[in-house]
Amino acid sequence: MRSTRLATNAGGVLPALCVPLCVSLLSAASSPLFAQAKAQTSPAAKATPVESAMDKLAAHPTVAAAFKSLKSDNAWTLDQQASICQIPAPPFKEQARAAEYAKRFRELGVQNVRIDKEGNVIGEIRGVRPGPTLLLAGHLDTVFPEGTDVRVKRKGTKLTAPGIGDDCRGLAVVLTVARQVITQKIPFSGKLIVVGNVGEEGPGNLRGTRAIFAGPMRDSINMFISVDGTGFGVTNGGVGSNRYRVHYKGPGGHSYGAFGMPNPMHAMGRAIAKIADLEATTTPKVTFNVGIVSGGTSVNSIPFEAIMEVDLRSETAAALAEIDARLQKALRQAVVEEKARWPKSTAALSVVIDTIGLRPAGSTPDSAFIVRASLAAARTMNVYAPLTISSTDANVPMNLKIPAVTLDGGGVGRGAHSLDESYDDRDDGYKGPQWVLLVVMGLLGAK
Repeated sequence: MRSTRLATNAGGVLPALCVPLCVSLLSAASSPLFAQAKAQTSPAAKATPVESAMDKLAAHPTVAAAFKSLKSDNAWTLDQQASICQIPAPPFKEQARAAEYAKRFRELGVQNVRIDKEGNVIGEIRGVRPGPTLLLAGHLDTVFPEGTDVRVKRKGTKLTAPGIGDDCRGLAVVLTVARQVITQKIPFSGKLIVVGNVGEEGPGNLRGTRAIFAGPMRDSINMFISVDGTGFGVTNGGVGSNRYRVHYKGPGGHSYGAFGMPNPMHAMGRAIAKIADLEATTTPKVTFNVGIVSGGTSVNSIPFEAIMEVDLRSETAAALAEIDARLQKALRQAVVEEKARWPKSTAALSVVIDTIGLRPAGSTPDSAFIVRASLAAARTMNVYAPLTISSTDANVPMNLKIPAVTLDGGGVGRGAHSLDESYDDRDDGYKGPQWVLLVVMGLLGAK
């Protein structure tokens, strides 16, 4: 899920940790996103200091060489994308893809490559001088179950296979960026941590990124970029979600002979009606959904259990907590009302609420350095990159107030999470990795 929005503040904010290039970016003048979009499409528009700094970085000999190689050797990137995709990585079964990804990191010369306890592949590229640490990641897992045919079909510039865009494209971009940083010996500051993380998709509940930021590396990571998706977009808003499996339980019985007792299915119906009547704000956006219902054994039986799965989402933690509190009240009130409907019955009726997913909400301000650098780099690449809101691995560091964004990987994607998912590289897919490389090197003060 992704929605596009306008920037509310385009001013630059510079963390104290940033190195010389960052200083040159600090003086960026404020301008709304539509002004930047105009700058990206109008050669006559005057560049801001941020944009000028990115233009200068793109002309740096090592970065220019990397750009040239990413274009001329684009087939290598596509081969990585396709071959990774053909290694199955169902939820919680990413091990084979992780092992291969670690192998490819080592072959590129990435240092200290390891697979952590959660299953994340982690490696390091060290800069030539002290500076910040940036983590660049793509996610290994897919939404597809074990046994799915993941063979890639090629037709011209189009690749078709489950997961080819989400997130085999991101994994390929991380690899090809790491390759260029090492091969071209780009002189940056600090440390670049490259990661293939597990558990981004629904049931994974962001477990890979959670593990990283709950572990010993947490305090050393200054910035975070996830490459996830196709096209060009900067996600700096993280949609949080709370997901529950709700069980209404009773003794059950014959629909005629035991009639007159509280019915778990009827209680669930009351709860669904209450959920449907919840008021949801639009600013910040709040949503609710009952997506799955089940229960019962036959049409002439009062069920002993009725089950539903509920999804709540919002852009802010406060709004998510508020709608969650109203949901909890509605779920329990349904039991009270169903019991009151049958006052002569002594049959039990209860509700059990199991948490099946929690994704933290968060955001990186439009004014943050990492956002301004991402947009300025897009302008240098002559591509339009809107600010968007979504639910990605970046939710975790955003919630911890660590500067974080998710960047798209270029090209054109269709049918994400479907068996017919496709990625079309067209004639400019190489610009995706070029953009990510420019952002990363800008943030790490290459000069």
